[in-house]
Amino acid sequence: MIGFLRGRLTAKQPPQLVIDVGGVGYELEAPMSTFYGLPAAGADVHLFTHLVVREDAHILFGFGTERERRLFRELLKVSNVGPKLALALLSGLTVDAFLMCIEAQDIDTLVRTPGVGRKTAERLVVEMRDRVKGFGDTGLAVLPTGGTAEPAIGPQAEAFSALVALGYKPAEVTRLLKAVDASVQTTEEIIRRALQAAATR
Repeated sequence: MIGFLRGRLTAKQPPQLVIDVGGVGYELEAPMSTFYGLPAAGADVHLFTHLVVREDAHILFGFGTERERRLFRELLKVSNVGPKLALALLSGLTVDAFLMCIEAQDIDTLVRTPGVGRKTAERLVVEMRDRVKGFGDTGLAVLPTGGTAEPAIGPQAEAFSALVALGYKPAEVTRLLKAVDASVQTTEEIIRRALQAAATR
């Protein structure tokens, strides 16, 4: 229904962002893999989108590459995998890393994603094995950086909220954030390092 959006990035607080398209503000949710490539607030962006329609809400998801959106859509076809879990998987693993997990039947890596138990990981391996074939690299669609960001809250607080939204428990988020070097100043980099710490725990 909505294939992509091109407009001005007006706000970003993982996993939510807002894009102004001709005076209309579109609220989207995006995986951290997309957030890492976003420019500062005020710059123009071009994101691929996927609309999820529920009885109580219409939720628009945004992706920096066609591969991310394609994998998201394939994940939604797996039994008991919803948008929130698919978003968490794309936040914790790159597309290529996920494909490698499926190819190698790496259950242990998959279960490190919040919400993914062993049975779900096994189901992912079985059901995604044929679907992931032929994934090509179409490259980033996020446009160059421009403008200046005006965060409403500090990077640590934003990272905390984003990780909780991705399914991590508050106590675990606190532990992961303590492992991040205090010199790291951007929300996206704090989240990236916290997710790296979660992947090696």
